[in-house]
Amino acid sequence: MNDLDRLVRTLTEDDLVTRVTRPRPGEVHGRVNASSIRGAAEQISREPGGRLILMAGDDRRVATHQFLVHYVFAHPRDGWLVRVAVPVTPGSPSVPSLAPFHYAASRFEREIRDQFGIEFAGHPDPRPLVRHAFWPEDYHPLRTDEPARHDFVDDGRPFPFTEVGGEGVYEIPVGPVHAGVIEPGHFRFSVLGETIIDMKSRLYFTHKGTEKLFEGRRAADGVELAERISGDTSVGHALAYAQAVEAATLIEAPPRAQYLRVILLELERLYNHVTDFGAIANDTGFAVAHAQCYRIREGLLRLNKQVTGSRLLRGSIVPGGVAKDLADALDVASTVEAALKDFEEVVSLCLQNTLLVDRLEGTGALDSAAAADFGVLGYVARASGLDIDARRDQPFAAYGHLAFDVPVFTTGDVKARALVRVEEARQAVSLVRQACRAMPAGPLRAPSGTADPYEPAFGIVEGWRGRIVHMVAFADDTTLHRVKVVDPSFFNWPALSVALMDNIVPDFPLCNKSFNQSYSGNDL
Repeated sequence: MNDLDRLVRTLTEDDLVTRVTRPRPGEVHGRVNASSIRGAAEQISREPGGRLILMAGDDRRVATHQFLVHYVFAHPRDGWLVRVAVPVTPGSPSVPSLAPFHYAASRFEREIRDQFGIEFAGHPDPRPLVRHAFWPEDYHPLRTDEPARHDFVDDGRPFPFTEVGGEGVYEIPVGPVHAGVIEPGHFRFSVLGETIIDMKSRLYFTHKGTEKLFEGRRAADGVELAERISGDTSVGHALAYAQAVEAATLIEAPPRAQYLRVILLELERLYNHVTDFGAIANDTGFAVAHAQCYRIREGLLRLNKQVTGSRLLRGSIVPGGVAKDLADALDVASTVEAALKDFEEVVSLCLQNTLLVDRLEGTGALDSAAAADFGVLGYVARASGLDIDARRDQPFAAYGHLAFDVPVFTTGDVKARALVRVEEARQAVSLVRQACRAMPAGPLRAPSGTADPYEPAFGIVEGWRGRIVHMVAFADDTTLHRVKVVDPSFFNWPALSVALMDNIVPDFPLCNKSFNQSYSGNDL
């Protein structure tokens, strides 16, 4: 009996989970009473060590006269997934909070409360997350019967930030409007001299109602929306969405499409990591490296255009496979290899620059314990000693047939986050080369299937920022009922505050760039 089987037996024998099903290999679904959710979550997290990766509200009142709250746990290395759902009565919807035990649950619960009006009893932070001051108190946009509202009025009340007091302590507010082309976010620094002793962030100034926009669409029509969740992650989000649709409709992309998906995802990873390394160098004052990385980036964007017709690789992923074949795989491989060689020269110059390296070392350090507590993902996690990568741990596309290393550093500072990017750029080129050479002949797309109504399915992808999760449920055979999106930025943004502690104010742009989280991917 494996760990997942033992877990399921424990949960059922203890009457924590009922109506257990196994819709796909390595995946278990069940129902939990509200009174049992803490016990079930504790059991799943304790042994054999599942991690909460998603929570989602779900308005099922049309079908079952109830709300549901979905909790999704995944094992960090074994690849299994457990979803438990808590039914909630509409009259006075309330569920016990998991926030005191799972940090990620704290923010998921605040999000669900704002969007569905479901309360979480015992939550330690009653402040809104998504809802800003101009939202009416009774406005819950993801309820299916919520009408369009026009009574949005800013009443002038400030957001209830917790102030840090003491002799000599003062506040520096930054944003939400920033210089340059950047989305809005408010950062409030409590400072003693030049030293940051606290930083509180507030996001969601551009909440777009993305998840609401999925409702009622056909599966194929959701791809364009998924691609625009975060523009620099067009492939990552489209692939997570497509895999969730495929899981729901019990279809599998053909082998050639699986290899093409690897190539597309690694092209996206490569151009973003090259861009970020240059931007980090620029924030130390080394503008030459920034210019050179942007030159390399431009060549990679032109390659993207050549391969897919889009510089951002849009229109390439579809449910069931890919939309377009690769005309010349050898040309793609040789182009990325030349770009990497060029990039390596820039990296070498930067790492020989003692002034630059001195600015990176020890700056914005996030230790492994804090990283684990916040559940950070991607290069932020791997720079802080957390050996996680969904390409290896929950294999998808053709990654299970390809060889690659997961680079892990332990210092957790800006330098480590920069070096993880360099190593991942090298691995991306290797993966593109391998996929181009090993890609089999065959069709690009599988025939479409049909889904069981209201049965959630999931797509998990290691995007260039980290793990992306999409949950998809259909209202009927072809129409979407609910799509829940978790960008890695949702997990990583809060950890920035911890990384900034005891740094000086001028280090904020450098630390922020080394995290480089998506406002758009977070502010759905």
